[in-house]
Parts: sequence; structure tokens; C-alpha cells
Amino acid sequence: MSGNLRKFQLPVGVQRRLADLLDRQDKGLALTAAERREAEGLVEMAEMLSLLKLRTGKKSKIAA
Repeated sequence: MSGNLRKFQLPVGVQRRLADLLDRQDKGLALTAAERREAEGLVEMAEMLSLLKLRTGKKSKIAA
């Protein structure tokens, strides 16, 4: 099952891009409107994947 859980992660390059955008924002640097939308979409995707990972983990524990 652990191999399947890897599918519920952002690819490394996407994780780096999100981290870069969030770091810039945390430093007070202005993001363009397109960068803000990109960051918001990536955060939503990361949250959705985390939720799927949690739900999959709960189902596998119940089946065990």
C-alpha cells in the first residue's frame, strides 16, 4: 500500500514552485495576479492530496 500512497504527493518540481511562491509572499514580495492564482491552486491541490492520503490510510487500517 505504501507504493500507492506516493501517488498522493505533489511532484518535487511542483513542491519547489509552491515553496518558492509562498516564501516570496512570506518575505513581503508582491506576487503577480497569475502567481497568486497559481499558488492558490497548488495549495488546494496539496490539501486535496493530503486528504486523499489520510482517507486511504484510514481505509487500510480498517481493512487490517
